[in-house]
Amino acid sequence: MISNEEKQGILDLMHQQIVPAIGCTEPVCVALCVAKAKELLGTLPEKIELRLSANILKNAMGVGIPGTGMIGLPIAISLGALIGRSDLLLEVLRDCNEEAVERGRQYIQEDRIDIKLEENDPDKLYVNVICSANGKQGEARIKTTHTNFVFLRKDDEVILDKKDTCAVSAGSENQSVKLGLSLKKVYEFATTTDLEDLRFILEAKRLNENASNVGSHGVYGHNLGKTISSKFGTELLGDSIFTRVVSATTNACDARMAGAMVPVMSNSGSGNQGICTTMPVVAFAKEKNCSEEQLIRALTLSNLTAIYIKQHLGALSALCGCVVASTGSSCGITYLMGGTYEQVSFAVKNMIGNICGMLCDGAKPSCAMKLTTGVSTAMLSAMLAMQNEHVTSVEGIVENDVDRCIQNLAAIGSRGMDETDKLVLNIMTHKES
Repeated sequence: MISNEEKQGILDLMHQQIVPAIGCTEPVCVALCVAKAKELLGTLPEKIELRLSANILKNAMGVGIPGTGMIGLPIAISLGALIGRSDLLLEVLRDCNEEAVERGRQYIQEDRIDIKLEENDPDKLYVNVICSANGKQGEARIKTTHTNFVFLRKDDEVILDKKDTCAVSAGSENQSVKLGLSLKKVYEFATTTDLEDLRFILEAKRLNENASNVGSHGVYGHNLGKTISSKFGTELLGDSIFTRVVSATTNACDARMAGAMVPVMSNSGSGNQGICTTMPVVAFAKEKNCSEEQLIRALTLSNLTAIYIKQHLGALSALCGCVVASTGSSCGITYLMGGTYEQVSFAVKNMIGNICGMLCDGAKPSCAMKLTTGVSTAMLSAMLAMQNEHVTSVEGIVENDVDRCIQNLAAIGSRGMDETDKLVLNIMTHKES
């Protein structure tokens, strides 16, 4: 049985990791750091110097910036300086409007922004910004997680310096170990905790369902969600619970990756992960007329499973986040199908046995295709699990112990794919025009 102290610790973790975000969290993280450095400076910067980790660069190169009709870091940086508010965290660009975008374009043309790759810090999530004007400086640094400021400086005055900040993997694992998280504990927490303590998760439903509706009524990215539910799509794929769940999830990703000015509820620092842990469960529950309690507990199971896995994997890696998030949603869907803990663990094994190696090649409109793959696999994995069919320990990286399976997945994503990560970035930055 989970103690009240443990329950509170898990609730605190969920509240930390499930937060609203506008726009892809990597360029938004950079905009947040710029906004903070600008606030320390106290005036509009004449120059902004940035040093960014490779994973931040990779995830910020091709994604739409909300409300701008533009992609990439320069507009996110300029807006962070012009209208960014650090108190809004991952909604730092909430005040963006047409006037701000035009001023941002001008700011970029004035060649005020200098972006360099940070090669000395081992953390995969690293942003350092120095804003300068009139001989004065403001400096801010974020590491490990998207809103974790570790260094703040105003001219010669150091305001904050967390010198002992752990590397992402070590810091996250310590937190996971401290809480004693396991898939069994995640399941027990989701299915036994007082419903009122979990009701906050319905805000994830509200925000991400709204993003899905925006995507279904607009023209965003590759329009994958709309294509799946179109006459053409249903003639090929059928009009079923399966296709409606996939379409609802993909619509939200289409809108977000194309830069729609719409907030989503993120999970573990990623809006797409938040969409993928939420919308498949929401759409499936709607199709099956599940009760509100069933939905709340399924959403909790889905989101907390993803958080648990990401605690071992780290905020950024070469492994596509939809692998983690769709593993969570497969657990939630299995629960809504009436699955036991054992069947939920089967779903996890099926997910890991199928899409373990999907690589991340940056945030961009085609991420919707990867979410579609993840959600499709989540449905298939849940379906097999309910028949007590699962990938066994004689197959690939799957073991009898489901928590060891999760650790294997995390090890491959955080350590085994490091060279893949470097090669992907090299390819992305050396394309022929």
